[in-house]
Amino acid sequence: MALSGIRVIDLTRILAGPFCTLMLADMGAEVIKIEPPKGDPVRQQGIVKNGLSWYFAQFNRNKKSVILDLYSEEGKKNLELLLETADVLVENYRPGVLAKMGFPRERLEEINPKLIHASVNGYGSTGPYVDRPSFDFIAQAMSGFMSVNGSQDGEPMRAAPPMSDLIAGLYAAFGVVTALQARHRTGRGQIVESSLTNGLISMMAYLSAEYFATGIIPSRTGNNHPIASPYGLFRASDGRVAVAPSNDVFVKRFLTVLDLDHLLDEDKFCTNDQRMKNRDELLEIINKVTEKQSVDHWIRVINEAGCPCGRTMDLKEVFEDPQVLAQEMMLEVDHPGRGPVKMTGFPVKLSETPAKVHRPTPELGADTSAVLGSLKSRERN
Repeated sequence: MALSGIRVIDLTRILAGPFCTLMLADMGAEVIKIEPPKGDPVRQQGIVKNGLSWYFAQFNRNKKSVILDLYSEEGKKNLELLLETADVLVENYRPGVLAKMGFPRERLEEINPKLIHASVNGYGSTGPYVDRPSFDFIAQAMSGFMSVNGSQDGEPMRAAPPMSDLIAGLYAAFGVVTALQARHRTGRGQIVESSLTNGLISMMAYLSAEYFATGIIPSRTGNNHPIASPYGLFRASDGRVAVAPSNDVFVKRFLTVLDLDHLLDEDKFCTNDQRMKNRDELLEIINKVTEKQSVDHWIRVINEAGCPCGRTMDLKEVFEDPQVLAQEMMLEVDHPGRGPVKMTGFPVKLSETPAKVHRPTPELGADTSAVLGSLKSRERN
């Protein structure tokens, strides 16, 4: 596997950090999840079946679990011994907490100068908000992300998934792999940092670009695209269909299928700027046509015309969809004593060293004896 031979000491909990280490573990890294005696709080959250949280299982497969009391001298000593053997340390404490525990950067460099230290936090390690606690909802609010979601006349709206946690975890994993590559040249580790708020800010894409160019604060547009029209959800006879004509080529293909391409000859619809100004009128014209046929009909003919189009699906439909199943985006992993657990699959596909499930989600402390025993053997030798 791609990251075989890489040892990761995982001091993370909840979601952002565990998502980072999950990706590393899926690619073959040995991830040793350090847990307090009571375990990661997520072990008790979400739907618990047969004594196992499926939320915890989804984000902690392929890892080992070691119990260490990091408030004790013995726990700190064992952590130090583990760090001597590690390639990567991942933690999601607030900045400065690890140092207060006795492991400032200088000490980590003494223990292992090749160690890559990845920190996932709320706001970054500099600036006036460093000491504030953070959470996904707060990051969505403070990044501007929430301000552009929701209907035009409604209040700012969060995205349902914890986007800032997932993006920060993704960036941390990317940073770790980048730092591992740099270490091949330099022979030294470095600090990798990602934060919930910065990650979401980086995802503002054309919205931030438009603001930088004009100074105008983007308004909420719901399912309408902020800078393209027509675009969004359209009424069919039995539901709604998502259509994404992102430029003039796709707009013409879409309107031709609807036998509405003559609209492009009208001044108020001939350019994207004009279509944006007259969007409500254009959408109503389109909906009067689309509502005469079924979702299945429009999915077929619009895609055949070469315009991006899809069904709006709930999760039941998603995980029954033939494309999703063909891509193995739903896995069923047997957990001894707990039964099979369904979870999402691998979003990154590698042809030669693919991700795979090589360990079920560990029971709390399942690997403590083996891992700490190997450290004692190492000390004796």
